[in-house]
Amino acid sequence: MSAELPEYFFRVRDNGALVFRVNTADRSRRIEMDQIAAVNIRSGEVKPHGDRDLTAEDQAAITDWVTARRNILAARDVDDILRSIDTLNQTAQWAQAKATDEELELVTDTMLLAMHDLRTILVRKKADRTLRDRGMA
Repeated sequence: MSAELPEYFFRVRDNGALVFRVNTADRSRRIEMDQIAAVNIRSGEVKPHGDRDLTAEDQAAITDWVTARRNILAARDVDDILRSIDTLNQTAQWAQAKATDEELELVTDTMLLAMHDLRTILVRKKADRTLRDRGMA
């Protein structure tokens, strides 16, 4: 463990995090983590823990973390989609080269419906962007 610990620790949870202030100032060098707030990543809402008043430094650290966390989650979303594209390609190869008639029967209708739904959305969004970019929307 490094000698210099961060001033804040964010325990990630669904839709946000619990925020702790890290303290190692006691004589025995024990690490104390004092919960100061809970953060909702979607709304950006910060709820101080108990009767706490958050300092400007606390607020700035939380705001910085929320911004960084949103960027991480957005990058993960894009990475998940790129992985889905790889999976679609692998599925096509499987269907062409390896799948039995019985296996294809199990997945074909559901796969076709999911692909139709996705294609419909992608085409509509592409048309919306094209019209907007041409100043027609």
